[in-house]
Amino acid sequence: MRIIISLVLTALLFTGCEETKKVIDTAGRVQLSGTYNVTMAGAQKVTKSENSITFRALDNSVSGNAGCNDYFGNYTLDLYALNFGPIGVTEQYCDENIMKVERNVLNALRDTGSYTLENDVLTLLSKNDRSVLLKASKVKTTN
Repeated sequence: MRIIISLVLTALLFTGCEETKKVIDTAGRVQLSGTYNVTMAGAQKVTKSENSITFRALDNSVSGNAGCNDYFGNYTLDLYALNFGPIGVTEQYCDENIMKVERNVLNALRDTGSYTLENDVLTLLSKNDRSVLLKASKVKTTN
């Protein structure tokens, strides 16, 4: 009898933990949802307002403009671990200064391992050493 009770309690514990994780992951995706204007990529300050990143919680998709070209793909979120799948990019060529920012934005997406979101400022952190790869400010929506 003790064995059966122990097994039932263990099963409930694991089910409860898995459900709790799902709730936390869903809350994280909803919190991250929205559009952000990139303000820093790599060590370079970004002043062009077209540089953006948009997260959609419903299908875990991401899209935006890296400076010259549009990009799109998917992301996974596990608590504060954030990873991007393969990113597709249009193939326009712009001025070299714009292309440098674009490379920094795309490299940041490729190298992201986690994030922080404080006061509507998204910070993407490196999967290797948690250094700052990109900063972006959330665009306020008016309803």
